[in-house]
Amino acid sequence: MPEIPGLGQLARLAAKPLGVLGEVASRPAVLRPLDLLRGTGSLQNAVAGKVIVITGASSGIGEETARQIGAAGGTVVLIARGKEKLEGVAQEIREATPGAIADSRPCDLADFEAIDRMTEDVLAAHGQVDVLINNAGRSIRRSVALSYDRFHDYERTMQLNYFAAVRMILRVLPGMRERQTGQIINISSYGVQTRVPRFGAYIASKAALDTLCDSLQAEVHDEGVRFTTIHMPLVRTPMIAPTKLYDRFPALTPQDAGHLVAQAIVHRSRRLGPPFGSAAAFADSLSPEIMDSIRNRGFKMFPDSPAARPSTEPAAADGAGAGASPTPVDEADASEDRSALGAAFAALTRGTHW
Repeated sequence: MPEIPGLGQLARLAAKPLGVLGEVASRPAVLRPLDLLRGTGSLQNAVAGKVIVITGASSGIGEETARQIGAAGGTVVLIARGKEKLEGVAQEIREATPGAIADSRPCDLADFEAIDRMTEDVLAAHGQVDVLINNAGRSIRRSVALSYDRFHDYERTMQLNYFAAVRMILRVLPGMRERQTGQIINISSYGVQTRVPRFGAYIASKAALDTLCDSLQAEVHDEGVRFTTIHMPLVRTPMIAPTKLYDRFPALTPQDAGHLVAQAIVHRSRRLGPPFGSAAAFADSLSPEIMDSIRNRGFKMFPDSPAARPSTEPAAADGAGAGASPTPVDEADASEDRSALGAAFAALTRGTHW
């Protein structure tokens, strides 16, 4: 195999502590100065007497966020498609914190009419929604070469990640504006900032919601309503489980991710995410060509995985975080040298979903 330029240095770097660069890249998020000025209180104070609606609450980030808010005394309304698992999480929250209010509301977010019925029921039961956390999402890891005949991947990703969230926002925003208070938190992705390859369908849907809410924030800026975008790094949840490559990637725990959401509620942040993401976005604004080259190098380092090979069964790659490969060759067949280089690249760009 031809020698890859810089392989030796990067491989040695991967085996060592990453120093200042690694520490900055691995920090979940840094609060901006205005966030710190806005509030330094506790989550208990921030959620006391409030109704917090969380989509995708039966597992991963949504489940952990619900647990933390429930333990802090907020009323949590858990939304997901799976009724049994959702109620199990709600019951555990109630048992863990005596007096906690955890209301499970099964709903298929791909069904707009179901969303309307569910939000009407929630408002009837609780009177209002103080915080909406749009967390439910679908992620597909598939290179464009494998996507020419899979337009439905883009449709379904946009349906859940964008249109379902918009439907929820349109149902709860009028009440927030009328009360002159409220917060809508969107769990976006670090990939929107780094524009990571193979995730075009996913990051496009997240970017659409990001920019929509920037526009909406301008309309309600003086009405006490806050839109928050969290550019979440890679999190070790069921969403990424189908892509075995991620077993070797640095990732946040669901508890870390839940803490980020809690920070956003306490400080009413506008944006929250790792410094490395902001740095990547800034570098891209200065020189897209250089960033294109870096992203292309990363794309070539990591193979598509078998989970999204061309198939007559669309569900084969529906698993959030699922990957794909045009051949049976997966990352396990890569050479040791290329694996070392990939490990170094992943460590230096930790949080990016290569």
